[in-house]
Amino acid sequence: MENDLASSVPDAPVTSREQDAVRLLLLIRGAGQKPTHLDLADPGLGKAVGVVRTQVRLQKLDFWLRNPDYLADELLTDYETSKEPALLELAGQILDSEEPEVRRYPMLRHHFGAYEPLDDALAVLRSSGLVVRRRRGTVNHVRQHDYYLTQHGDQVAQRVVSEAPVFSYYVERVALVVALADGLGGTALKKRQYLQREYAEAARGTRIGSVSIRARARLEALRAQSATNGNEGES
Repeated sequence: MENDLASSVPDAPVTSREQDAVRLLLLIRGAGQKPTHLDLADPGLGKAVGVVRTQVRLQKLDFWLRNPDYLADELLTDYETSKEPALLELAGQILDSEEPEVRRYPMLRHHFGAYEPLDDALAVLRSSGLVVRRRRGTVNHVRQHDYYLTQHGDQVAQRVVSEAPVFSYYVERVALVVALADGLGGTALKKRQYLQREYAEAARGTRIGSVSIRARARLEALRAQSATNGNEGES
């Protein structure tokens, strides 16, 4: 049903299954935590080198990766709190460029926030032995899905970036997304993303709209404020 819903929404930039697979591979590699001893005791996970726990977390991290305008706007939010110049600069690098337009692949507004079917892309990774999925819970109730990067998957990810440097974009943005998430779980990330009006008010089954215009105006206002504060400090 979700795939039917996704395909019925017009005028949205489309990625191929292979593009999605590479993006998710680099995301799982960059966002993965170290597997526990209990994880590695699983016969199928003996060569796992990283894990992203829960599909919710994977989806929410992927949302920022697919929507640079939202990523930049969140950097501005953190800048307002911390006043770290690097955050303002990073947001500016995104918003001063065409990245929010050319790198944006909007996601559907689903029952519980942003959602995009990942089964096809994950099937590519799983069938190639790059990622292993484990269901947690009982036979009648799956509590969560965890995604393990295998040693082979890690090697392939490194080779992809080495042979096609264009994918280094995702490596850099994944690092930024992970730093922004700062250890938040999937539910906490969802709550943070719901603070965005465009995200929260999107009708179910529609693509979540861009915030690039608002974010760029916000960037200019914060730059002006920063310049004013700097001038006052010098006087």
